[in-house]
Amino acid sequence: MGTPLFAVPILKSLYQNGFPITNVYTQPPQKSQRGQRINKSPIQGISETLNIDFRCPKSLKNNIEEFEFLKNINADLGIVVAYGQIIPRDFLSLTKKGFINIHASILPSWRGAAPIQRSIMNLDSEIGISIMKINEELDSGPVCNTYKIKLDQNLNAQEVSEKLSLLASEKILDNVDDILENKSIFIDQDHSKATYAKKIKKNEGLICWDDAATKIIGQINGLYPSPGAYFNFNGERYKILKAEVGNGIGKAGEILTDNLEIACGNNKSLKILEIQRQGKNVQKIGEFILGSQIKKGLVINNV
Repeated sequence: MGTPLFAVPILKSLYQNGFPITNVYTQPPQKSQRGQRINKSPIQGISETLNIDFRCPKSLKNNIEEFEFLKNINADLGIVVAYGQIIPRDFLSLTKKGFINIHASILPSWRGAAPIQRSIMNLDSEIGISIMKINEELDSGPVCNTYKIKLDQNLNAQEVSEKLSLLASEKILDNVDDILENKSIFIDQDHSKATYAKKIKKNEGLICWDDAATKIIGQINGLYPSPGAYFNFNGERYKILKAEVGNGIGKAGEILTDNLEIACGNNKSLKILEIQRQGKNVQKIGEFILGSQIKKGLVINNV
């Protein structure tokens, strides 16, 4: 059970290593904003490519048809990777070994919808994946294995997601074998240490220049590619896609150089490397400044 690109390498790995996948569950196709096109989930796309049967129910809650279908499969194990739906309590007993979830955090930290983004924005030193048994509470089931990697502050959420997905695609193989052979030991989480990665809201992207430059970098990388970190200038939105910390000093929001280096609140600055003006293409900073009205000496007040 999975939906986004993060889940694709894991499904491919299971398939290519000979695990018999009876069925795949994924979220239904979504209409694009203008309704001109139907967008299949990445997991539906790879299921079609690999010729694996898939199902796209809008909801599993009170869904008798899907309950009976899963019951009749009599599957050994359910594997959930960013499916996007809660698995109802009565479904959890429909496979012989229950359901496991691959969650992109070091549990009990960052339970919930946006663990990678929240970890980057929090400037964590490490990140990882946890393989846990699903129970009724959100990401709170016992964990059999956690795999950690150093969190490189220069990487954005898309790049970190790709690294974790490949790590999970490798590690899931032994974990499934151990679960099916009753060798896995699931240990309860320390619930007193739980933190929650709530869903990202668009307005979280607005940059406050009083913040430390490192915090703004975490915001830029954590919110890449969507919704993105941005500032407003003369009624237009400018999304920053890539930046690095500089040593410039000035009033917070002041443009210090002709290359759009902006003063932050900790006697450091932000050197913008890639930027996107509202309605325009992404540009390297050298190209952007040629036609920009944002010049040295101005102060950005987000208006």
